[in-house]
Amino acid sequence: MDKGKVAIVTGGGQGIGKAIVKRLLEDGLRLVIVEMDEEAGRETLQEYHVLGECVFVHADISDEAAVRAVVRETVASFRGVDALINNAGIFINKPLEKMSLAEWNRVLSINLTGTFLCVKYAAPHLAKTRGTIVNIASTRALMSEPDTVAYSASKGGIVALTHSLAVSLGPDVRVNCISPGWIDVSGWKKRSTGRAAKLSEIDHKQHPAGRVGRPEDIASLAAYLISPEADFITGANFVVDGGITRKMIYV
Repeated sequence: MDKGKVAIVTGGGQGIGKAIVKRLLEDGLRLVIVEMDEEAGRETLQEYHVLGECVFVHADISDEAAVRAVVRETVASFRGVDALINNAGIFINKPLEKMSLAEWNRVLSINLTGTFLCVKYAAPHLAKTRGTIVNIASTRALMSEPDTVAYSASKGGIVALTHSLAVSLGPDVRVNCISPGWIDVSGWKKRSTGRAAKLSEIDHKQHPAGRVGRPEDIASLAAYLISPEADFITGANFVVDGGITRKMIYV
């Protein structure tokens, strides 16, 4: 992507989002880091501001007024938006009978509705720059472990939302989706919760690619998808999981 262009990354303070922030700054983009965890957001800004121009905005993307303010602040500060990376998300692992309606709604409001809101308010500005959107879903949209009903539903919604947006916003805005598999983010947490990775040989070997995923794997694809080289790609969902969802497992 051309240096100096502007990207918004939600959930950019930790995990995959933090890796995306780092990669895009290294590529010469100017970044708006949106993060609900203020501690994580400020740490990421402090760590990466030497890489390039970036600002941190503390916001909950399930709040429509907050999302509107993020986009308004981005346009006021940088005169436009070229890319939106919808990465923010939360996970609640609970048996169905123990999950409250409030918990269900909270997961969907951040993961799915938050993505919708960010697109709604950024899309007019992205259309002016022939910009791009990358939504971060999950292989949970395609397969599940027990007790992940809200998370899986929200990520499945993001995959469907992606192709709908690609048709609705094209040709002015391209919209794609990445569905990560097992990505070890232990080294990309805020300092107060960070820990060393605890991965076994079997964790790696069960992947046809021979290892567990790294946040950089997702960041590199996101960087490609918002670049001019990906100009003919829209409406697609890219599964990045080391091949594990293609593996037949017999017990």
